[in-house]
Amino acid sequence: MTAEPSPNKKIPSIEPGGLIGILGGGQLGRMTAIAARTMGYRVRVMDPEAKCPASFVVDDTIVGKWDDVNAAKKLARGADAVTLEIEQIGVDALTEVAGLAPLRPGVEAIRIIQDKTLQKAWLAENGFPVGPFRIIRGEDELHHAVQTLAGSVYLKIGRGGYDGRGQVRIGIDALLNRKIVTDAWASIGEKPSVAEQALDLVSEISVMAARNPAGEIRTYPAARNHHENQILAWSVLPSGVDPKLEARAEKIAASIIEKLGIEGLLCVEMFVTRQGRLLVNELAPRPHNSYHQSERGCVTSQFEQLVRTTCNLPLGDTSLISPCAIVNLLGDIWLTSSPNFARALEVPGVRLHLYEKRAAKMGRKMGHFSATGATADEALERVLEAKKRLGPTTG
Repeated sequence: MTAEPSPNKKIPSIEPGGLIGILGGGQLGRMTAIAARTMGYRVRVMDPEAKCPASFVVDDTIVGKWDDVNAAKKLARGADAVTLEIEQIGVDALTEVAGLAPLRPGVEAIRIIQDKTLQKAWLAENGFPVGPFRIIRGEDELHHAVQTLAGSVYLKIGRGGYDGRGQVRIGIDALLNRKIVTDAWASIGEKPSVAEQALDLVSEISVMAARNPAGEIRTYPAARNHHENQILAWSVLPSGVDPKLEARAEKIAASIIEKLGIEGLLCVEMFVTRQGRLLVNELAPRPHNSYHQSERGCVTSQFEQLVRTTCNLPLGDTSLISPCAIVNLLGDIWLTSSPNFARALEVPGVRLHLYEKRAAKMGRKMGHFSATGATADEALERVLEAKKRLGPTTG
């Protein structure tokens, strides 16, 4: 899906040679920086770690926590524009950045998205399809939600949760056992959260949308995602869902990015229920793990597209040129054995992407395999086989 730029918006483009600031120096910032450097831009990042993944491929790294106003100002000074790879940046820091350089996607959109209680309420208030939920600010409210939301409930912390952290499932036993509710509330630190009804799902998909300052919008084909232990395990393009449903998903993503006024990327995670309903799950105003394979299978990768939106360049073609897939490589692999990359890379069409993280930890994303194939299933089979070969040879 595409929307043409507004002829009334005359915002200058940032030409190659300009300086892009990125809030966050993790793997998303790293891959965005590589795309920017390929296009001739200079890159500066801000991150709590001096040796963050992006630090090895950028011109300059500013060390500072996400709410460090002075570090954020140092990042923005002299930058032609600033974008981000993580939404958990302090609002005060974002505001200071916006006063020194164009901040894309924008302070207000990030403020809404970085708090799931605000995000879910905004989606519902603006008429976007969401599952049954309650905003929770105390244990009694959670107990009431468990009683009124049918079946099991997912409790998600409002701020700071990601990759399954800050999330707990409350089973139907909680209807008769208040202690389960008390323990769940304690497990997320008794902080504002969202209680969501557990749904009967057919699949989980995501749609990446891009919008530049001129108002041009493009969406990518939907990706189909599979999670294990609440962390994305693998993702494929195309999704294989019904074309009419996919068209509706792209329309929803385009509407949300326009309504929020985002200048940048927005990944819209969605549920497909067994009843054929399409429901918005969560929003991410940045590159997304489920579109890493866009580097292999799309005309324009999500990382190049972020550079284009940040610099107000014409958006790139989002068409699929080959079915593709990725599988995440978590730190668990390094903790149990020494990965056999040579054996894994014997699989045809597989490419290895490592993030240069300092230490492997359980559940930490250390890298991914990507592959193309004649079909999405073939691409997925290739990356899964490559991952399997990382372990010790058996038999």
